[in-house]
Amino acid sequence: MDAVRIGRSNDLVVQMKALKISRKTAKFAVARLMSPVSTIGAAKFGPLSLVNESAPTMPNAEGWHRIQPRLTGICGSDLSLVEGHASTYFDDWVSFPFVPGHEVVADCDDGRRVVLEPVLGHACRGLPLPFEGAAPGDGDDYAHLVGGHLEPGIQTGFCSSTGGGWATELIAHDSQLHEVPDSMSDEQAVLVEPAAGGIHAALATWPAVQAAIQRGETPIVAVLGAGSMGLCAIAGLRRYVPQVRIIVGARYPHQQAFARSLGADVVVPAAELARAVRRESGGHIVGDYLSGGCHATIDAVGSSDSIMDCLKFTRPRGRVVLLGMPAVVSLDLTGLWHRETALIGAYTYGTESMPDGTKRHTFDLAIETAADCQLNRLVSATYRLDDYQNALAHAAGAGRRGAVKIVFDLRASDARNKKETN
Repeated sequence: MDAVRIGRSNDLVVQMKALKISRKTAKFAVARLMSPVSTIGAAKFGPLSLVNESAPTMPNAEGWHRIQPRLTGICGSDLSLVEGHASTYFDDWVSFPFVPGHEVVADCDDGRRVVLEPVLGHACRGLPLPFEGAAPGDGDDYAHLVGGHLEPGIQTGFCSSTGGGWATELIAHDSQLHEVPDSMSDEQAVLVEPAAGGIHAALATWPAVQAAIQRGETPIVAVLGAGSMGLCAIAGLRRYVPQVRIIVGARYPHQQAFARSLGADVVVPAAELARAVRRESGGHIVGDYLSGGCHATIDAVGSSDSIMDCLKFTRPRGRVVLLGMPAVVSLDLTGLWHRETALIGAYTYGTESMPDGTKRHTFDLAIETAADCQLNRLVSATYRLDDYQNALAHAAGAGRRGAVKIVFDLRASDARNKKETN
């Protein structure tokens, strides 16, 4: 790669290869129109482009590192951006242009192999922590996400200051980096971030599960959707939520097989989940709703239909955890109001309140889970960065093509950034 000297510094700015999202309204509109027909077309003519440019500049602060991705995952939120469907809510919480990619295992400039905890929290922005030992995702005020010495950005992969994992280089803060054990493969490590999100959602069911246990009932949790996030939620439920009976609705046979192997008790096609919940929980059908239902549900899809379905088979005063990222949805919330159902979001991760009363960082749990559950088996295919159009098309059609997680592989020698020093 080319390198040039800048200013009076002896540092060399190295050119990197990256996929970048630009803030061009017309290109987002083109992607939105083309995506139902062709994800390749949306990637080719939309806001995403392959560029060669200077790597991000290091902030004038301690604790920052340059990291070079080995594997980087393609997430549903990334696909929403590329296909032009992302909510305008995020426009004020991100900074354009940015390089996507937040599911990252990388080589750090200090010699460590690390996974990235992508939330751009207080520490990396030079702001006081909300409490001692806080994880990047902790805090009850999101002002820090647009403050400090970085441009606005909810996490790495949505911030122009840091770069993202769909590149040969980015920058990250000590608070975001977790060393990978030698025994863990890159394929396991790239699933740590999705595992953290799934575990966070699983633990969000605990208040409803705990209430069932206190009443002497067997707690039932349903999971709708068994892509990578739904499967990680199943693993989190089985490992960290005690006494729970897990019922899963999965659309495709390979997803159903993975759900069983990760600890689901009952697995059915997605369209049959309400019937399976009724068999397990009893009760009557009143209109489109079950009179009772499961104690908690994790919606790993995030559409109008999936949210509505979950509300219909979650029992009164139960809890629906929204893990799948919605955009604009249309819902009749009369049932939610009448049944006093809690509908909560499960966005990322942080410090978890565990069922046994202890506190754990979600990423520590996720590193254990990715290894113990052999989540590397969810990696279905890898692509070079410059083959991004086919990679994104594969990710968009993963379920019907028998796949789960599609990742970019940046380990090839000609794709990696070679450092030069004076």
